[in-house]
Amino acid sequence: MSHTLIVMRHAKSSWSTNDPDHERPLAARGLRDAAVAGAILADYSIGAVLSSSSTRTRETWRTAELGGATAGQVTFTDALYGAWEDSVVDLLRDLDEAVGTAMVLGHEPTMSSLIELLAEPSDLTDEAVRHYPTSALAVLELDCRWADLGAGRGRLVRFEIPRG
Repeated sequence: MSHTLIVMRHAKSSWSTNDPDHERPLAARGLRDAAVAGAILADYSIGAVLSSSSTRTRETWRTAELGGATAGQVTFTDALYGAWEDSVVDLLRDLDEAVGTAMVLGHEPTMSSLIELLAEPSDLTDEAVRHYPTSALAVLELDCRWADLGAGRGRLVRFEIPRG
């Protein structure tokens, strides 16, 4: 069984607010970048999105939808806010095998650490792990069942930094 996993960091958030970290919205640049990311994501048939519950990840997904992204199911969960990569893998292992392509939308340093854990070593993997800016998205091909997901089970085939 093969699957595709898209790993995305939220778009640029605003620092001109007194809101607590979890509630910070996107900046104007973040809104533009998320729409461009949505156009890239439109190339994929995403069955499930697992997203952090933060305001900036919610807004990133909603704006990506305006750019063309779609998904069969979107789940916003507190479990991805401040999560370690092993916890993210545990969430992915629970996905239904019928989900061919899944996406994780979260925060740094977790997103690059997740790629480092799952992807086979390559120049592209090194690039993604070294610098994973806002709106960055990586596409991994997995040659395993979701339940068997673990270290080195993926191959990073695409790394994009959408900018609007």
